[in-house]
Amino acid sequence: MQYRTLGRTGVQVSSLALGAMNFGRIGRTTQDEATAIVDAALEAGVNVIDTADMYGDGESEEMVGKAIAGRREDIVLATKAGMPMGAERNHQGSSRRWLVTELDNSLRRLGVDHVDLYQIHRWDPRTGDEETLSALTDLQRAGKIRYFGSSTFPAHRIVQAQWAARDHGLSRYVTEQPSYSVLQRGIESHVLPVTEEYGLGVLVWSPLASGWLSGAIREGREITGNRAAFMPQRFDTAVPANRARLDAVERLAAVADEAGLTMIQLALGFVTAHPGVTSALIGPRTLDHLRSHLAAADTVLSADVLDAVDAIVAPGTDLAPDEKHDTPPALLDPSLRRR
Repeated sequence: MQYRTLGRTGVQVSSLALGAMNFGRIGRTTQDEATAIVDAALEAGVNVIDTADMYGDGESEEMVGKAIAGRREDIVLATKAGMPMGAERNHQGSSRRWLVTELDNSLRRLGVDHVDLYQIHRWDPRTGDEETLSALTDLQRAGKIRYFGSSTFPAHRIVQAQWAARDHGLSRYVTEQPSYSVLQRGIESHVLPVTEEYGLGVLVWSPLASGWLSGAIREGREITGNRAAFMPQRFDTAVPANRARLDAVERLAAVADEAGLTMIQLALGFVTAHPGVTSALIGPRTLDHLRSHLAAADTVLSADVLDAVDAIVAPGTDLAPDEKHDTPPALLDPSLRRR
């Protein structure tokens, strides 16, 4: 396992981090399975576990809490808040009112007295940066969180938040958690230059592109799996963007074969090769999934392999632009760009 410094915090973290989104109803992973996954990940040298309040409406946090009981201090524990937790309109977002309440809920579910990294799950356009940062700074001073970060923020909002922290004498975001894979490289043109400029640690999610880079999706095979079942439109190869992804996957598979790598090793080795990336979040549903991911822990791609990847998917290119999660709201809602 490789280790890197998380931004400028001095905290050493593994290059592969365990994402717990699939624990519980989302991935149909039981408590015993989740505990076995955590056990195996820690034994392999993974020291970061990332979850969120909204994964299974708190179920993932509860399962993580049970799985790490008795070894809390060996783990860099991260969770997130901001996505809706039920129908109540104020049980979401990044207001002080909600963050103070929801952090206590997360700590209770996790069975701990603090988290190491508390992340705002999405940029909340209804809440000012000063409001959010002042609440997070107070929670940090109270000892309930050690650091805080953002997740899937547009590049300009990352910059604005850094300026707001400076202008108001508040603590700043020290990490960003964006989506990044061989098939979704858009953050190379805007987010990663910003995070490098401000010294943020970067924990990337979906490095296997929702399974497209797992090795299971190939030409001529029926596309099955958990995500394909509940998001069929993202795997329908009659859709031009999906056809383009499948064509790229076939070419990438040839590169992996020639280099003696699995597709997972190629995919994870690619994202962790970028100097702006600290760790890649893996989200196994089973022990077998975890083992296939851990096989990439020490993968270092040669310059020839990286050049071959660039020739298939150009730097800064998103092959599925409609699946971007940091698109400014005005590009999605016409009413926001009309007088």
